[in-house]
Amino acid sequence: MFIKIRKRWELKEHQATSETVYINRRQFMQKAALGSALISTGLIAGCEEQSAEATTPSGEKTLSLDPSAQYYPAGRNELYKLDRALSDERLATTYNNFYEFGSSKNIYQKAQALPIRPWDIVLDGMVEKPLTLGIDDLLSKVDLEERLYRHRCVEAWSMAVPWTGFPLRKLLSLAQPLSSARYVRMETFNLPDIAVGQKASWYPWPYIEGLTIEEASNDLAFLATGIYGKPMPKQNGAPLRLVTPWKYGFKSTKSIVRFTFTDERPVSFWEEIQGSEYGFWANVNPEVPHARWSQASEQPLGQSDRVPTLLFNGYAEEVADLYKGVENERLYT
Repeated sequence: MFIKIRKRWELKEHQATSETVYINRRQFMQKAALGSALISTGLIAGCEEQSAEATTPSGEKTLSLDPSAQYYPAGRNELYKLDRALSDERLATTYNNFYEFGSSKNIYQKAQALPIRPWDIVLDGMVEKPLTLGIDDLLSKVDLEERLYRHRCVEAWSMAVPWTGFPLRKLLSLAQPLSSARYVRMETFNLPDIAVGQKASWYPWPYIEGLTIEEASNDLAFLATGIYGKPMPKQNGAPLRLVTPWKYGFKSTKSIVRFTFTDERPVSFWEEIQGSEYGFWANVNPEVPHARWSQASEQPLGQSDRVPTLLFNGYAEEVADLYKGVENERLYT
């Protein structure tokens, strides 16, 4: 007889909460106030989505402009479930960090200026054969799936999101990296005439992030092309973004245009700006505080109560082995 033992972070089927369950206005305003307070503390790494009250663009209009709409909604991979309700779609898509368009969190309207077609993706560096392909060509080569993931920001808030996309290891199979390649360096677009935030000379544009080959090959590492059963909104990282749920959100770089395979560890965007606070690994650990605040607990979007943070954001069983042999490094900031 087959007996399935659930992982700690898996949700029982009857506990699944529909995305149509919306939070009340008081809770919403509490989150907006928290975001303002965090901004006032000073320079903070570009975690991903947060909440704010705003009028969202028409869902129908977004779908009609995206030629990949035919792929959504994708089938859900039932191996990736949650122990909490999904965050409200409106909050996750209208209050975002996207420094390419400015430091304000309410930049979703400015982000609509980003052209996402044509969108070429370069695979180069230490690979068998360098490759450049359009996003729609890439989508035709992979099978999309939906996964429910936790998302933990270094600012100590969190959300639960249904991402659509494909495992990063599938991209590795297309690139065929050489055995000597140890890292994947990811680079976002650089269009200062369109993305006004990229005119800020004190930032090291373009946005750079990186993973080890082992991290990139892990089952959890995901390239997202959609969210909430729809193509990815521009402010959330269209048309292609990284999702690494065991790491702080600033590692999950948006709007990627290049994957370079290398034997040198990349220096990431926030590491270059403020390396004393933001390192290469950026794994979630409640016992290791940020230089300016505790990481012991977090506030889920739309909730007034904080909850304890888990080691590796609840994914320790899946990723802890990746860090054997490098325990002496600064793994958690």
